Amino acid sequence: MSNHAQTPFQGINSDTPQALVKEIIYQIRRLMQAGELYTKQLNKKYQVSAPQLNCLLTLYENGPLPPSQIAKYIMVKSSTVTGIIDRLEQKGLVTRMRKSPDRRVITIELTEAGNTLAQHAPPPIQHKIVDGLQRLPKGDVEKIVRSLNMLTHMLDVQDLEVE
Repeated sequence: MSNHAQTPFQGINSDTPQALVKEIIYQIRRLMQAGELYTKQLNKKYQVSAPQLNCLLTLYENGPLPPSQIAKYIMVKSSTVTGIIDRLEQKGLVTRMRKSPDRRVITIELTEAGNTLAQHAPPPIQHKIVDGLQRLPKGDVEKIVRSLNMLTHMLDVQDLEVE
């Protein structure tokens, strides 16, 4: 174990397979709890969810975009982004614009309120991970990638679309 914060399982003989499995499960739970806590804080302070914030920040950084492009940027299905946009529009943070001669083409734009929120909202939680990974040696990052790939393959999640 590294010199990071003590976990409940570090006192156990961590050479035993059972202790190592418990430590892995514990760390996965901590990651999930961090995501849940971040979402709760966003909802409480800004009245938006993490996917809604990601959508706002994507529009802030890239300007008006069609929903399909937003979906690619925030790594969700187009059907999912439609619901996100609906909720942001209800909150007055985005608007749907039809500027093309083809009226079926919709572009999503930030409203003034959406622009203000994007300017003042905290960065997405994954920025903390990106910042931390950038400080690690390449070999450590490669080990993390291999380990996470093994875990996702064990769970058969490699074929699922990220939501």
